[in-house]
Amino acid sequence: MKITIAAVGDLLMKKQMIASAAREGGFAPIFSKVKPYLRKSDLTIGNLETTFSGKKFREEPGKLLFNSPDKFAAALRNLGFNVLGTANNHCMDGKLSGLRRTLDVLDRQGLRHTGTYRSAQEAQRKLIVNVKGIKIGILAYTKGTNGIPVPEPWLVNRLNQKKIIADVRSLKRRTDFIIACLHFGKEFRTYPDRNQIQLIQVLFNNGVNVVLGAHPHVLHPIRMSKVKDIDGLTRNRVAASSLGNFVSTELPRHPDRLRGTILILTVTKNAKGITDVTKISRVPTRILQNVGKKSVYRVVPD
Repeated sequence: MKITIAAVGDLLMKKQMIASAAREGGFAPIFSKVKPYLRKSDLTIGNLETTFSGKKFREEPGKLLFNSPDKFAAALRNLGFNVLGTANNHCMDGKLSGLRRTLDVLDRQGLRHTGTYRSAQEAQRKLIVNVKGIKIGILAYTKGTNGIPVPEPWLVNRLNQKKIIADVRSLKRRTDFIIACLHFGKEFRTYPDRNQIQLIQVLFNNGVNVVLGAHPHVLHPIRMSKVKDIDGLTRNRVAASSLGNFVSTELPRHPDRLRGTILILTVTKNAKGITDVTKISRVPTRILQNVGKKSVYRVVPD
């Protein structure tokens, strides 16, 4: 049994691009060149670095807060996304009501999500996606929320090593494969720091198969290596500590922040029930700004 998983980094929908999409009649033209890669995979995952806070959303002077129209959620579904990690430093930008409304909007579009929750009961449930008979557990955590208070600890999965290990152990009994989405590291740094490398190693030792990182907004090297976990299982483990910006707008002097990659994992479950990554490939992507005479944006294979 063989499946493919496509993963991208930050879905960072800023005002200029929202205005451009409105002029073009929707978000679809922005992504038309990369859509085939996302739809071709059996499971497509991204980091939702915005909210769907609706009309109650309030800007605050001097603060970078994100809110997108609900149509962007529909566009993501149409692009082929199945699962979105929602735990990141912008998940509280619309406060408690924005966090809850974001999940409601994703539910309406049939987009699965993990990392933020509307109730303590919901936070207890772990996301398991059955893809052609392969059960994949997906977890998401963030280092912080940009200083915005989180009223209840269960609302947002924080980067707590003990909690992550406990979550991984509980999922390992019920799944064939585990993906951990981590929002961590230093912005604009092009390689993982010692703490990130250490945490990834701990997760691999406890049975995580793939770590998908976000937050630096630039690409990090992607590495696959054989690691034996504490249950004695040797598997190919994939460390992608930052997949860069899949969609964003940036000043021209920061070309690195306009690049990302679609990471494509081939995952195989053999006759003995052993599930492993058998191949990784990449489709480098680039965000084109101010295309043609009008201010439009395109995400294209690079």
